[in-house]
Amino acid sequence: MQEYIAVTTITLLIIFVIMRSIQLKKCGIKVFKFGHMDKKDYIIPPFALLLLYIIFSNAFHLPRVGTELFTNGVVGWIGVVFCFGGLSLFLYSLISFGKSFRVGIDEENPGTLSTTGAFSISRNPIYTAFWMVLCGEFLIYPNWILLVYLISAFWLFNRQVRLEEQSLVKIYGEEYVQYCQNVRRYI
Repeated sequence: MQEYIAVTTITLLIIFVIMRSIQLKKCGIKVFKFGHMDKKDYIIPPFALLLLYIIFSNAFHLPRVGTELFTNGVVGWIGVVFCFGGLSLFLYSLISFGKSFRVGIDEENPGTLSTTGAFSISRNPIYTAFWMVLCGEFLIYPNWILLVYLISAFWLFNRQVRLEEQSLVKIYGEEYVQYCQNVRRYI
């Protein structure tokens, strides 16, 4: 059961991003700005595909990559809670973002600064949600490769957040600086 929840969670995250992108495209907003400012972003998709394979291979009994570090059903259910929490925060973040949602940094047409809803408790609720889901996935499948992903994701998310912060200061100036003083970077 836990493995199907893990697959459903990661699938829903992807569907939510695609649906939101389609909605915004109808409004004339180009959502995907991935890799425009930093070409190193293009090394991420192959790793994302490996992550998807690891999750799906565990659920559907395909050949597995990596080995499990431990087995504990209770820890797996804690992972389910993290997955649901991350998925809920992600959905709330997409709604809170409104028309400002982008994948990557968009300095040309950034939209308005989002400071309400999920953004009133975290400056980066989407990254926080992704990290919660990755934690949940690791607790469901305590595979050593997923542990590496979890640690790497924290580093990559933090790197991206810092790049975005530099860009947001340029775009929104004092309004963003003031927002940073009132709201935490994560949770």
